[in-house]
Amino acid sequence: MSKKETMQFETEIQQLLDLIIHSLYSHKEIFLRELISNASDAMDKLKFKSQTDQAILGDDAELKIRIETDEKERTITIFDNGIGMTHDELIDNLGTIAKSGTKGFVEALSAKDKSDSSMDLIGQFGVGFYSSFMVAERVVLTSRAAESDSAWRWESKGDGSYTIEECEQVERGTKVTLYLHAASENEDQDYTKEWVVRSTVKKYSDFVTYPIEMDIERQETPKDDEGKPIEGAEPIKKIETEILNSMKPLWNKRKSEVEDNEYKEFYKHLAHDWTDPLDIIHLNAEGILEYNALMFIPGQAPFDLFTPENKSGMQLYVRNIFIMDNCEELLPVYLRFVKGVVDSADISLNVSREILQQDRIVGKIKKNLVKKVLERLATMLEKERETYIKFWSVFGQVVKEGLHSDFENREAISDLLLCASTAGDELTTLQEYVDRMPADQKEIYYITGEDRDTLMASPHLEVFKDKGFEVLLLTDPVDEWVIQGLNEYKEKSLKSVVKGDVDLQSEDEKKDSEEQVKKVADEYSELIKYIKTSLGEEKVADVRISQRLTGSPVCLVAGEHDMSASMERILKAANQPVPPNKRVLEINANHELLLKMRELFSNKGESDLLKEFSELLYDQALLTEGSKVVSPETFCNRLTSLMIKAVSA
Repeated sequence: MSKKETMQFETEIQQLLDLIIHSLYSHKEIFLRELISNASDAMDKLKFKSQTDQAILGDDAELKIRIETDEKERTITIFDNGIGMTHDELIDNLGTIAKSGTKGFVEALSAKDKSDSSMDLIGQFGVGFYSSFMVAERVVLTSRAAESDSAWRWESKGDGSYTIEECEQVERGTKVTLYLHAASENEDQDYTKEWVVRSTVKKYSDFVTYPIEMDIERQETPKDDEGKPIEGAEPIKKIETEILNSMKPLWNKRKSEVEDNEYKEFYKHLAHDWTDPLDIIHLNAEGILEYNALMFIPGQAPFDLFTPENKSGMQLYVRNIFIMDNCEELLPVYLRFVKGVVDSADISLNVSREILQQDRIVGKIKKNLVKKVLERLATMLEKERETYIKFWSVFGQVVKEGLHSDFENREAISDLLLCASTAGDELTTLQEYVDRMPADQKEIYYITGEDRDTLMASPHLEVFKDKGFEVLLLTDPVDEWVIQGLNEYKEKSLKSVVKGDVDLQSEDEKKDSEEQVKKVADEYSELIKYIKTSLGEEKVADVRISQRLTGSPVCLVAGEHDMSASMERILKAANQPVPPNKRVLEINANHELLLKMRELFSNKGESDLLKEFSELLYDQALLTEGSKVVSPETFCNRLTSLMIKAVSA
């Protein structure tokens, strides 16, 4: 038996340990994930080596991880029957925080055969191992390397030094015993309790490919010969060995190997959703970039879908080890409803395995995932229209956000849009709209508002209905922002029917109507000046004869680049400041009321009655666009006064 050696850590170990213990990890429970991950790596190494040397396994061929706890001694022990470590390997791997046994092993392997990627292991043994000192005041590690008769005991309090001495250990592998700090009042952090260990393993290491075993004590009531409980008998303590992890990472399997009910059960576990997913996307990418992904499109929206607290639904695993929940680097915000898992050994993590590094691999995986989700939605739209309509009713507003944020995929996202329209009750895509456009129609027309019925009654649509031009009815609040990110579709510009001028006449129609338009303009010029003066500059930017009205007397029209009335209402409802925005009052020169007003003005000139008419027309225009009149009381008084005059005549 060799003499105990006391050695100092290389580098300024105490400063680094302080960093690890107090700053590097955000949750203390991470230590168990790290130790299990190291154990899994050790067994991966042994398994790989056994491919060319079967004898290395000896009589202990069943690879597994075992966890033991002792509440009285306040210890937790993690044992694996993996490759083990020699005296020198202990010093190399644990003597320096920056040393990585796993990394060194892979580098040696790569130098031998760079084409073999079967040992693409993760983690840095030293750093992960030292996370133990977040919960332990002393750590003892014993290890016997495969094909070695000598075992070694490593011990440290994390105080800048450690000891190594030879010891007895019959089993091959490594055993790490943590002498935990004194118990705290928080039972959730008492790692001697079976339920705490079980839940931590389930959260972080459920899909480790080796069984993680633990002896569980059960109380059993004695039974008679017929199997019935014996009344009054003292319960019998019974120890049972249970496997804590499922070892079933569905994403690593081929789609043909997974049953439909397995997908559904995994989704419910992942998303905490009691309903089945609407669709499933299972990817096994191979080649230069290798990763597995399992994504689900939910059938219903979570309650917090539109709250700032809502986060990405993607989880990150590396070699079946849980690394991160709500991984925002894997999918953009507008696909936050997608739930799933990504597992790749190629992703670079920082030293604590908690924060994803920004590198080209992450970007490539994200790009591929976005492409696959959009392709699947496009296929659903084409081949499963009813299912897609159900999806769109739940998540359509979220997908639309991508038009503003994802320029690269804007065309693909625009192909997925479903809109109501004046063509019928069925929702339509932009492509279907374009396919129905008359040959002489050059723009895609739309109108925004609160609901379909209100928009269908809008006076702004009158000329479009008369001429048979279809108009998209956009009723989601987000549409006002979305449409700003979608200026055109298939070389057809989008045009709001409530903004700017409207020109639906063909060249021949324009030639035939030029003289008539000029005549009407001359006839109404004085009345238009009067109405504009009467209303004042604080209400309207201008008054003009309308080309869009055929039945209603008036409407309000915003400038081509001004804010619409719908956008104003949304901002006001959100208590946001609304800049002054005067619109143009358009009058229908063929409406009976305007004809009577023109006649009255020609005969009597300016009058209080004409002023009342002008104010009422403006209020009417506000109401028909969905806005509130400036003064409801004044509006009612004017209307009442006119009604009295009418019945008294």
